[in-house]
Amino acid sequence: MIGRWQRGFTLLEMLVALVIGVLLVTLVPPLLSGLGGGVELRSAARQLAAGLRSARNQAVTRQQEAVLTLDLAQHRFGVSGDPRVIALPNSVAFNLYTAQSELLDQTTGNIRFFPDGSSTGGAITVSNPKIAYRINVDWLTGAVDIVEQGAPP
Repeated sequence: MIGRWQRGFTLLEMLVALVIGVLLVTLVPPLLSGLGGGVELRSAARQLAAGLRSARNQAVTRQQEAVLTLDLAQHRFGVSGDPRVIALPNSVAFNLYTAQSELLDQTTGNIRFFPDGSSTGGAITVSNPKIAYRINVDWLTGAVDIVEQGAPP
C-alpha cells in the first residue's frame, strides 16, 4: 500500500533549487574576481589595449602612421585621427615604456604604428597595490596583448 506522503521532491522544490544554483553560478565568480584585481584596473587595461589596436588598424587601413598618445599626469589617452580623449581612472597607476624618440615630455609619450602594421613597440603597465597588467606592443608585428602580473614592485 502506498502511503499518503511519499518521500521525494516536488517539481516546484526542484525548480527553486535549480534557480538558486544558477544564480550562484552566475553571480559569485564576478564578485570574487573583483576582490583580487579590481574591475576598474582590468577595464583600464582593456581600454588601452583597444586604443592601441585602433591605432594599428588606422595605420594599416589608411596607409599612414597612427599614434596613441598617453598622458600619465592627466590619466588619459587619445588616438590620432580620433577626436575623442579617453579618461582613465585616477585610482590606477600607469607606466609607459616606449622608444626615447616617442617621449614628448616627462609625463607624455607615444606608441607609433606604421602602415605595414609594425610599431615603435613598447608597453604600458596598469597597476594598483595588489595586481598589475602589462599591455605589450610587439615592434615587428604591432600585435597588442595583455599579460597579468603579480603585485608591482
